[in-house]
Amino acid sequence: MNAAPLIARSTSVLGRMLWDVRTGRFERTLSALTAAGAAATTAEVFLSHDGASFGNKMMWWPVVIIPAAVPAGIAAVFSARAARTVLPIASAAIVINGLQGTYLHWRGIAQRPGGWTRYNMEGGPPMFAPLLASLVGGMGILAAALRREGNEDS
Repeated sequence: MNAAPLIARSTSVLGRMLWDVRTGRFERTLSALTAAGAAATTAEVFLSHDGASFGNKMMWWPVVIIPAAVPAGIAAVFSARAARTVLPIASAAIVINGLQGTYLHWRGIAQRPGGWTRYNMEGGPPMFAPLLASLVGGMGILAAALRREGNEDS
């Protein structure tokens, strides 16, 4: 069996992907990654906030807001219109919610007995977890700004 055609084909697929990234044609792929990232982030946020018994009602906000990027990202994979409308709106809401969550987590650390001690930073609310959710939203905004793969004329 000759493996050369298989290697050539995989190299051309890889070459095409790299060319798409270099020329800013990465909208569909980044939209799909945004949807996947939002699904994983939602699960992590739910488990983390459930472990804290949803002690503050605002802990439900990211559990409700972040999943909006899943259908928006999937729609953006198949529709250029969705990539320009629905995905950036859902993604912007996630970025804003992540920044709000960062403020609330930092405030929670500061309000613990002893304030900003290493113990409280390690044992209190995770300092940077909400910013990771914002990063998923930022991926969606970036996806909306890029061109679609396989579209040579744009």
